[in-house]
Amino acid sequence: MTIKKINPETLAPPIGFSHAVIAEGRFIFLAGQTALNKENVIVGENIVSQFEKALINLVTSLREAGGTPENLVKITIFCVDPVDYRAHSRDIGKTWQSLLGKNFPAMTLVGVTRLWDDAALVEIEGIACL
Repeated sequence: MTIKKINPETLAPPIGFSHAVIAEGRFIFLAGQTALNKENVIVGENIVSQFEKALINLVTSLREAGGTPENLVKITIFCVDPVDYRAHSRDIGKTWQSLLGKNFPAMTLVGVTRLWDDAALVEIEGIACL
């Protein structure tokens, strides 16, 4: 596996993500994860707690497939309220670092009108390279 992060000096400095990632190896495509618990119920009353549970679910799938957080090369976050997400970005960043460390893959945040579960505030999908 080879992973190289690209952050051109001519672009705005990336904070919490990389502008591009070059990866060579076997890929794991991770389905979107929300804050669902084992009983299929959304847990967490706010964006930070739901982000944490969704990220835990993503990492659980990643580990089961043989990867680690360092293998993540692309993350897409779908959020019903991007303004709320940004307002809590510091706490979300702390959650990120506690679960994934300082690995910052290419990342996209997409605002959506709703997710599959009405109570879901955020969904996270990913691609990892082994």
